[in-house]
Amino acid sequence: MKKVIVLGCGLVGGPMASDLSKDRNLQVSVADIDNNALDKLKKSTGVNTIHADLSISENTSELVKDFDIVLSAVPGFMGFQTLKTIIEARKNVIDIAFFPEDLFELNDLAKENNVIAISDIGVAPGMSNVLIGYADNQLDKVYSAVTYVGGLPKKREWPYEYKAVFSPIDVIEEYTRPARYIENGKEVIKPALTDPELLNFEHIGTLEAFNSDGLRSLAKTIDAPYMIEKTLRYPGHIEIIRVLRETGFFNKETIEVNGVHISPIEFTSKLLFPKWKLEEGEEDITIMKVIVSGAKGSKTLRYTWDLFDTYDQQTNVHSMARTTGYTATMALRMVIAGLYTRKGVSAPEFIGKESECVNFMLKGLEERGVIYNERVEEI
Repeated sequence: MKKVIVLGCGLVGGPMASDLSKDRNLQVSVADIDNNALDKLKKSTGVNTIHADLSISENTSELVKDFDIVLSAVPGFMGFQTLKTIIEARKNVIDIAFFPEDLFELNDLAKENNVIAISDIGVAPGMSNVLIGYADNQLDKVYSAVTYVGGLPKKREWPYEYKAVFSPIDVIEEYTRPARYIENGKEVIKPALTDPELLNFEHIGTLEAFNSDGLRSLAKTIDAPYMIEKTLRYPGHIEIIRVLRETGFFNKETIEVNGVHISPIEFTSKLLFPKWKLEEGEEDITIMKVIVSGAKGSKTLRYTWDLFDTYDQQTNVHSMARTTGYTATMALRMVIAGLYTRKGVSAPEFIGKESECVNFMLKGLEERGVIYNERVEEI
């Protein structure tokens, strides 16, 4: 029996631990600083829970030493250091923390420690990369790779028509971090929220898409003249967030107010996060479209994958937790099964190079109700 520890018991960490606990060959524990979240998970699943401050590297290092494999679901600002600590502890690791640092900075360390580390393995980045990597492996040459993705509340409520379906502070990072994409084979950097476009999606209608920094490792690992990821929101959301950003509400530098120094982002977080919180039983949806075109012999082919996922009323698991978390839990099972053996830090698109691994991931996701509809066309 393999011993697994999940670091983080939030919106995604808890459901991941619950999903893994159903495997008879796994002994699952989950660690977090939030006793309420731990108690809730233990009551509903019986999973072993550990109270720990994961922001302290020494705690994490000591914690993981008795486990065979680690699944890291800490917030993005803790992600890089946590991943480094796990690798230094010589533990194989699956990581969904969306950190700003370059994951490949830890590649040599992981190889030295004989560790398999799969990072960014959520829905996007994550499964989107896997599919793009798969298409790249099938085609002789990729011309373009475009991803549209968004997690949204099913019920639209003024003023934001949005709820944070993952760590709210990571959502703000999406709005403030410059967006990088590839155009004419070169990296282009623009502010997030730029180049809005309206798109129609089956089941939900019109959404607006904007530039975000989701391309991540693909910019280095896939040779294509055009690649971009855009985030999806309900129409009108972009302008509201741009006003807040340009006014300075997301700034980290402190300002003085009546003799008191406060950080605008901390103040804004106190106001926004309660409004962005998904309540118990509140339904969300996840939409993703991945489009890859390229040459195969004398033909030009287009691969399209569509995902439309909703809150699971039977398990009470949010869609973003399902689509993100189950991608990671299937990756963990894939490593335990010996299907993926590459040492070092892997971006998700590396999985896409191995058809057996892709099929394993897609089959496991489909069994959990997360279905990617594939279409291949000659254009």
